[in-house]
This record gives sequence, structure tokens and C-alpha cells, in this order.
Amino acid sequence: MDKPGHAAGNGLITGATLITLDGDAGYGLVEHGALAWRDGIIRFAGPCAQLPAEFSGDAVDAGGACITPGLVDCHTHAVFAGDRAGEFEQRLQGADYEQIARAGGGIVSTVRHTRAASEDDLLAQSLQRARALLADGVTTLEIKSGYGLDFHNERKMLRVARRIGDELGIQVRTTFLGAHALPPEFAGDPDGYIDAVVEWLPRLHAEGLVDAVDAFCERIAFTPGQTRRVFEAARALGLPVKLHADQLSDGDGAALVAEFGGLSADHVEHTSVAGVAAMAAAGTVAVLLAGAFHVLRETHLPPLGEFRARHVPMAVATDCNPGTSPLLSLRQAMQLACTHFRLTPEEALRGATVNGARALGLGDRGALRAGMRADFVHWRVRQPAELCYWLGGSLAAAVYAGGRRVA
Repeated sequence: MDKPGHAAGNGLITGATLITLDGDAGYGLVEHGALAWRDGIIRFAGPCAQLPAEFSGDAVDAGGACITPGLVDCHTHAVFAGDRAGEFEQRLQGADYEQIARAGGGIVSTVRHTRAASEDDLLAQSLQRARALLADGVTTLEIKSGYGLDFHNERKMLRVARRIGDELGIQVRTTFLGAHALPPEFAGDPDGYIDAVVEWLPRLHAEGLVDAVDAFCERIAFTPGQTRRVFEAARALGLPVKLHADQLSDGDGAALVAEFGGLSADHVEHTSVAGVAAMAAAGTVAVLLAGAFHVLRETHLPPLGEFRARHVPMAVATDCNPGTSPLLSLRQAMQLACTHFRLTPEEALRGATVNGARALGLGDRGALRAGMRADFVHWRVRQPAELCYWLGGSLAAAVYAGGRRVA
């Protein structure tokens, strides 16, 4: 394998077990497979015996190891300063998420640290987390704002997210999450804060810093009416929307984001049957966040049977954040989704590839197929179920984004 940072976007791997995920079901397994790419695009993914002569030449022999599409982490809060290890300890001593938030902890605690950090310091702290995700196979990363809660600091977060993509050589999709929590300066005036969020959005978009818009619609955050105002502002700019929906209670969040043709409804533990039906009709992806479910010791499962019955795509993401999901491995999130939500290893892998890409509105990745981006991972495993079987450990032998080795 070439070294990380190798510039050539061309290459050939043979003797691989390809997990193509090509098609609507199954692993799309190709044994004794070959993967060829040119200019960062996959040109062939299939049996070695069928490799066209034009792609023959110097090849890396995978020795039968598995190659999957690059992982897509479609929901993270990876840009922040400080940590909330103390709150983790408080929860173990009996405090719950809402008690901590109402006492000035939670999101607002991270806001204080993030506001105090310079852009370069924020980048240095956040790069450590992004590098950990990359090392375990992530080649496309969504990063939300939402710990600034004023124009200057939301802008700083989004700029850092863009810089992470440039630094690591992967694509980072930025999501404006101004409607994440109520900052202290707007205490008692949530509608006034939403006025500010709606005013900031076009300014940030004009700087090329926003790929999508999100909000936290929940009893400890913002109402459906306030969320609707944010979504209407996004729609006026032609920006897609996502939503932290129905995590702690059924607030009809999934139905609301589906009404706006949203890319995804995320968390969705308390989503109703009607909400699932609305998601199915809109093509909205359900993003399952087993890390937060695990850390918060939740017991109310998402409506997984309804999602399956109505063919709602299910994505899996880390929800990497300092408070409720300090998770630095999407592969570990896949394992937790299998353990807590009873996903099959195939569902979990599709959730972190094909459906993760769909939750970001990206149709050019998530499978090994000619014409797709050459984002892929060479794993130290012999069968795909191992990716969800092993608890921890370093399984990625090499990670490629756009045909270039990045880890």
C-alpha cells in the first residue's frame, strides 16, 4: 500500500474480498475481486478474472482481506472545545440528561468552552477527533455547528469544519445547527433567538459554509413552530434540512422534517407510526444513534419494525459529541447498533455507507461500483460480519478517499 498522502488518484488492488453493497440487499460479495480506479473514480469492481486489460498492471495484492466502501459518518458534533467528563460521572450518580441541562450543564457548558477557544485552538482539538474517525474508516464526515450560538462563534465552528476536510483530505459536509440550545444572552426569549438564527443563516450560506440546516426539536430545546421557521429560512435558500427528532419524547419532529422533504430524522427513539409513514413518503432517512442511546442508558427503542416494514432507509452514525456520545469510531457505533437495536451486520454496514451517504444527499459514494468515488477501506478482516463483531481494536489497514490514501 502507498503511504498516506500519496497524490496519485489511480490504482489497482487484486486478490480482495470486495463487499460492494451494490444493489438493494446483501453484501454484494465478490471473492477473488479486483478494484481499479482512475482520477479518483472507481472504474472496475468485480472478479479478477473479468478485469479488463486496460486496467492491468502493477497491483497491490490484498491477500483475501475485505474491502468495503469508505464509511460515511452522517451525524457528528466533532468540532468543540473542552469535554464533559464530569457530567458523565454525574449521570452515573443518578442525574439525568434534563436535570444536567436545566442546571446549566449540557450543551451550554460546551458553548462556554467553544466560545473561549481561538479558531486555531478549536481546530487543533477537533482534528484529534476527526483523525480518530478517519483511522477507523470514515471517508465522509458530517460536522454540525451549534456550540457557538452567536454569529461569530457559529461561523468559527463552520470554518474549522471546512479546514478539517482540507487538512485530512476527506470531504466534510457542514450543517448549521444554530437552533441547538438557547444561549444565556437570550434566556427567556427563544423566539428572539430564532429571529437571530434566521438572520445568520443567509450570511453564513453566502460564505459557502453551510451544506444543510439542522435543529433540535424537543421539550428542552425548540418547539415545532420555532423549528418550522428555521426550515422555512433554509428552504428559501435552497438548503436541505435535517432534524434532531423525537429523541426524548414524541414531538412530531419526524413528520415535520418529512414535510420539508428532509434528508434525515435523527435519533427517532420516540417517533410514532404516523411519523414513520411521513418519513417513508418523503424518502427521509432514519439516522440511528446508538452511542447516545448507550451512554444515556436509554431503554425506549426506535420503531425499527416500522422502519423495516415501510422501507425507510436506516443510517448509523456516531453522534460524536462531548456530552452524550463521546464516540470516536463509526465501526463501534455499528457494533452498538447491532447490540442495542438488533440491526444485522449487513444493515449496520449499509447504515454506515449507502444510507449514511443518502442521509447527506450524496449519491456518488457508499458502494463499490464503476462511476462512484474511489472511497474505500482495506480491512484486516476476512468476512464482513467481523466489522461489527470486534469490540474496539484497529482493523483498518488502509483508508482511501478520492483514490488517495489518507490513513
